[in-house]
Amino acid sequence: MPVSSFRVSAALVAGLAALPVMAHAADTASAHLVGTDGTDRGTASITEAPKGVILRVEAKGLTPGWHGIHFHEKGDCGPPKFTSAGSHVHAATPVVHGLLNPNANDAGDLPNLFVSQDGTGTAEFYSTLVSLNGKDGRPALLDADGASLVIHANPDDYKTQPIGGAGDRLICGVIR
Repeated sequence: MPVSSFRVSAALVAGLAALPVMAHAADTASAHLVGTDGTDRGTASITEAPKGVILRVEAKGLTPGWHGIHFHEKGDCGPPKFTSAGSHVHAATPVVHGLLNPNANDAGDLPNLFVSQDGTGTAEFYSTLVSLNGKDGRPALLDADGASLVIHANPDDYKTQPIGGAGDRLICGVIR
């Protein structure tokens, strides 16, 4: 086989091998997590699933115990309190919060994140309440104004309005 044919064949094989990776990349998003002081606090990745999303979180620098974690409606983590992230992602107004609330329509709700004694929390969550791009009518995390992931100071009780008693916003990451 001539050298030029080998190069073309090798390039073709390499290009075809990359296709699944490139196709998969369109179905994922990520967020760099920062604290209120701007320091690195970890990462999050979101993968589109057939009927929802899988969220993987690796956070650090938190107090041990349970922390509320939610998808927020705007892709903006302006310091110092991350209020620019807006409210939780939601499907309708008025917004009713809580995974244990039978009238809930707050699509940003997620189970609490547990943080170990060393200040790190690592978890995977599955949510049927959102999608990356508005699939099946679920709110889109990658819409025109984006979305963010926020970790709160306290656990979410899954019913108290408006945020389940989760308290201050300690960590935020813009979903991209």
